[in-house]
Amino acid sequence: MTKNQLSTTAADQVNEERLLNLFFELAKINGPSMKEQPVADYLVKALTELGFTLEFDDAHKKFNGEVGNLIAWKEGTDSSIPPLFFSTHMDTVLPTKNLQPVIKDGVIYSDGTTILGADDRAALAAYLEGVRSIIESGVPHGPIELILTVNEQPGLVGATHMDYSKAKSKVGYIFDSSGNVGQIILKGPYSSRIWMEVQGNAAHIALNAEEGNSAFLIAAEGLLNMKLGTIDEETLANIGILEGGELTSIIPGSVTVAGEVRSFSKEKLDRQLKHMEDTMHKAAEKNRGKVTIKIEKKYSGFDIPKDHVLTKTVQSAASKINVKPYTTETLGGADTNVLNENGLTCLTLGNGFQNIHSFRECISVENLINTGRLTAALIEQWYETHKQA
Repeated sequence: MTKNQLSTTAADQVNEERLLNLFFELAKINGPSMKEQPVADYLVKALTELGFTLEFDDAHKKFNGEVGNLIAWKEGTDSSIPPLFFSTHMDTVLPTKNLQPVIKDGVIYSDGTTILGADDRAALAAYLEGVRSIIESGVPHGPIELILTVNEQPGLVGATHMDYSKAKSKVGYIFDSSGNVGQIILKGPYSSRIWMEVQGNAAHIALNAEEGNSAFLIAAEGLLNMKLGTIDEETLANIGILEGGELTSIIPGSVTVAGEVRSFSKEKLDRQLKHMEDTMHKAAEKNRGKVTIKIEKKYSGFDIPKDHVLTKTVQSAASKINVKPYTTETLGGADTNVLNENGLTCLTLGNGFQNIHSFRECISVENLINTGRLTAALIEQWYETHKQA
C-alpha cells in the first residue's frame, strides 16, 4: 500500500449514515449557553468509548454556568508525533428542545420552530465520527486532543476563562465557520467594546425646562460626527446600544452609548477607539455636559502564515478528499482568537452552516459529511507530515 493510499483510508471509512444520525442526536440535546451539562454528559460517554481520558476545568464558576470546558486526550499509536487538537463549543445560541430535523434537497433544516444547532453540533458530531474512522481503519496516528468549550455564543466566555494548563497540545483546528468545507481562515480581528456614559441635566419639561440639558442631544451630536461602519478594508466600527431616559416628560439627564470596533490591525483598532472617545468628549464639552468612557477588550487578533504547518496540512488533507482548499480572513470572532492569545496556535475551518442564530439555520449533508472526512484526513496527514520530517 502506498503512502497516498494509506492517507485516504480513514477518511473513506467515515460512515455517512452514522454521522448524520450522530448529528441529529447531538443537535437534539438541549444545551444553550451556560446550560451545557446534558451535552457534556453525552460527550463523556461517547469519548470514553473512543478511548479518551477526560478532564473538566472550573471555568463555569466564573459565570455561574452548569459545567466547565472539557479537555479530552487520546494517546496516539506513535507518541513521537506532536499532539494535534480539535476544538469547538458545546453550547447553542438558543434552545433546541423539541428539534425536528428535516432534510430537503440535500440540506438539513429544523422544522422552523427552533434553531437547528449546526453551530456547532455539526463539528462535535464530525469530530466523533472522524476519530472513530481513524480507530476502525487502523491507521497510525499521533495523540489527539479535543478542547470543547462552554458559553461561547455570548462572547467566547468559556474559552476566556479556560484553565490552559490542562491542554497538552500546542496546535490545532476549529471547525466553526459558514464557509464550505475547504475554507481556511488564517486571520482574525482584534476587538474591543466602548462604553460612553453621557451626562447632561435632567429636568421636567413643564416645570423647570430651563435647567435641563438633554444627554440625548449631546450624544446625538457626538454620533453624527463619529466615523462609523466600514472605516477601511481592515476596520469596522458600530454603535449597538443606546439606553437612557425615565419618562416622556423628563429631559433625559443621562444616556449610555455603547459600540464595538474590530480590526485586523491593533494600531487601527486603538486609533478608531480614540476617535470615538475624542468625538464624544468634544460634543459633551461643547454642550456643557460630561462623558465617562470605558474601553473593554473582547479578544486579540491572530494571523497564521500561509507556509505554517497547520496551513499546509489542511491544504494537503483537503485535496486528498477531493475538496478544494482556499485561504481567507474574517472580521468575525471565534474561540480561535482566544486560544491563539493563550498560546494554542490554531486556525478556523469552514464547516458550512448557514443562517445561524435563526430558525432558518441549515447545513448541507455534503458539508456535514466532509467535515467528518476532513477531520480524519487531518489526523492522517498530520501523522504523514511529521513522520516524513
